[in-house]
Amino acid sequence: MAMAAEAAPILSTLDARSVTSASPLVMRWFGAERHGAEVRVAINGRDRRFGVDSIGTEAAALTTYSTITAFAPELVISAGTAGGWQRCGGEVGDVYVSDGQVVHHDRRIALEGFEAYGIGAYPVVSARTMAQSLGLKTGVVTTSNSLDENDDDRSMIAASGACVKDMEAAAVGYVCEQMSVPFMAVKAITDLVDHHTATAEQFTANLKVASARLADTLVSVLDWCIAREIAELT
Repeated sequence: MAMAAEAAPILSTLDARSVTSASPLVMRWFGAERHGAEVRVAINGRDRRFGVDSIGTEAAALTTYSTITAFAPELVISAGTAGGWQRCGGEVGDVYVSDGQVVHHDRRIALEGFEAYGIGAYPVVSARTMAQSLGLKTGVVTTSNSLDENDDDRSMIAASGACVKDMEAAAVGYVCEQMSVPFMAVKAITDLVDHHTATAEQFTANLKVASARLADTLVSVLDWCIAREIAELT
């Protein structure tokens, strides 16, 4: 998870406790036990120089690599808040589970052989059965390092058919693919990209509600996954 405010409700629900880390990074780990399974919540932490949450792909990749190396998880979940679209039927407070792949929409590399690399298209665990059972929506998640979008972004997003827009999932997916760890994203919608209200204004107004909804959903997702082998999720 990227932001402390996103993580606070689920840490409280799980009664997760801080886990000591020798890492020089600002990331933080928390641990809890649920139904006999070990759950680790990794948060990117606050940037030492700028004093804000370390959002974006660089911090997400570092946190993911460090967490996989330290704990060898059976499943990684990129959890957090995100933007959605009214054209996809999205509403503030909806929770989406990634479907098919996670992609980038701001890595435009117009060189032969590099365009597909820029997009990424990292695979996710197929979790449609879980989503249907829990009443969650599914869709492609697309990632960039910007809160808003420009015309080039819109073109790439339309091409991927994405319904969820965040700032971390594709980076997490990349690391998980490199390290052969099953991966999915679970994202709660704070803002609608195609709404007339500015994205930042929507995000600020809806962060608390969306984070609470995310925590409730993550508990259900964890319980579903813990009761099954990874192969059963697919």
